Amino acid sequence: MSTENNVKVQLVRSPIGCKESHRATVRGLGLRKLGSVSELQDTPAVRGMINKIAYLVKVL
Repeated sequence: MSTENNVKVQLVRSPIGCKESHRATVRGLGLRKLGSVSELQDTPAVRGMINKIAYLVKVL
């Protein structure tokens, strides 16, 4: 597995007050607290999850 096939995602906004499905997506990406970073494989499914909660995360 090489690094160009991975994507790092950081939680920059709190999911409090967001839709329940958006909160579940945040947890599905492996993000817990504000500022937490998760490194995931760059697949269409992961990209779709990132696009769904783009207002909560930052891609590094």
